[in-house]
Amino acid sequence: MSGLAATADNTRPATWAGFALMCLGMFMAILDIQVVATSLPAIQRALSISQNAMSWIQTAYLIAEITAIPVTGWLTRVLTLRWLFVAAISLFTLASIGCAFSGNFVTLVGFRVLQGFAGGMLIPAVFSAVFLLFPIRLHSAATTMAGVMAVLAPTVGPVVGGWITENWSWHWLFLINVAPGVVAAAATPFLLPRSKPRFEDLAALDGVSLALIAISLASLEIGLKQAPHGGWLSPLCMILFLLSAATATAFTRRSLTAKHPVVELWTLKNRRFAIGCALSFCLGVGLFGSVYLMPVYLAYVRRHDAFEIGTIMLVTGVAQLLTAPVAGHLESRFDPRWLSALGFALFALGLGCSALQSRVADFDEMFWPQVARGVAIMFCLLPPTRLALGALNEAEVPDASGLFNLMRNLGGAIGIALIDTILYGRTSGHAEALRDRLIAGDATAAQAIGLDLGLFTHPPRGISDAAVEAYVRPMVEKAAFALSTNEAWALLAVAALIGLLLVPFAGPPPQRIDAGEP
Repeated sequence: MSGLAATADNTRPATWAGFALMCLGMFMAILDIQVVATSLPAIQRALSISQNAMSWIQTAYLIAEITAIPVTGWLTRVLTLRWLFVAAISLFTLASIGCAFSGNFVTLVGFRVLQGFAGGMLIPAVFSAVFLLFPIRLHSAATTMAGVMAVLAPTVGPVVGGWITENWSWHWLFLINVAPGVVAAAATPFLLPRSKPRFEDLAALDGVSLALIAISLASLEIGLKQAPHGGWLSPLCMILFLLSAATATAFTRRSLTAKHPVVELWTLKNRRFAIGCALSFCLGVGLFGSVYLMPVYLAYVRRHDAFEIGTIMLVTGVAQLLTAPVAGHLESRFDPRWLSALGFALFALGLGCSALQSRVADFDEMFWPQVARGVAIMFCLLPPTRLALGALNEAEVPDASGLFNLMRNLGGAIGIALIDTILYGRTSGHAEALRDRLIAGDATAAQAIGLDLGLFTHPPRGISDAAVEAYVRPMVEKAAFALSTNEAWALLAVAALIGLLLVPFAGPPPQRIDAGEP
């Protein structure tokens, strides 16, 4: 058993308390993305931000977050896990205060960059802590705690953000982070095990590699943001994607030959870890894609407000909470490959059922697909985490955790870009097809858009064509958008099926035994 794990075993209450605060910090970082997304219109009005610039409030955070995730392993070696978390949660809290009191767009985006970078460090730090702070027999319980917080935050985010927007001011979207952040920053230095920092590694920092990975991930994120609107093959997107690929290639070659790499890529030679990263990517597509797609549909087609959307989506969160102890219990007793396969199969089923939903789908029709996805997500996260990180030695875990979590975020970014491509690219075609069918007198098209058949077959006299078109157009657009939404659900289901097909290639994880344990 490693030194950290041994200490954790001897001071279990304090270590568990410190780990719980780490999970709380991660929860707040993930929640922040959702609550701000829900309330962007309120921020836009308050700061007089243009429609085109508004999305950068989120994009700035996401670019900084995705850049921080892979370098968290190096920072963990330099600062130790304990002080890395304290630094990250302190920066996140201070940046949240800065966001709350920002008086203009530029200031807000600047603090969002700091907030995103700090939040990006919190996520992999927590999953590293599972394997660095606890002996093997406690990995299941710790992973369950971390997993619940990681997947619950995106689910409850819309309802929290909607409630704050309706009852408080937009400033509280950021100020809710302050009290938990202060408590976590003040208490964890006394709760987490101590280890010696390696400040000498600062001198060996490969600044070129750090710049390359930052440019690569930022270019990819911006390209994915622009592609659905400007076109995947537009000049700007092609330049961004080529820049991302070129800098990623240069970063990879430099990291594989460096004596002190910023990110240890050789870990990907471990087949189980590589497959675990691929499963994390597939989970990211489905998890972040579904959390993004449901509010879009419910807001545009069903005309629900942010709070109503949040209450509908709570079904997934409740299912996750109820499943978490079961998944944690089974995860420590069965082969993670079988549990991963179960999770991705059920995840694909839940996503596929949503792809068949009707134009008027609401809480009742969405209930069981949400339950299926909520149950599945815990099996798509916990067993793959053990599969990927459980067989690595302590020195490999921090870098590996960063890569593992990075893949989930990349999957989410790519999944959302593909969803937007379908929604914005396919809706007009569906609308045109529906209009053509209506003009041809197709009664099924009238039913598809929700038009009363009596009005369709016997329209009132004296009504102009312009009035008819004005009445029917919104119905056609909503029906067309619903059809595109179903196609996006089908895409997410395919991603889950790919994860299911990858599971058999992982191979059985080797058994690691803690020293001093039978």
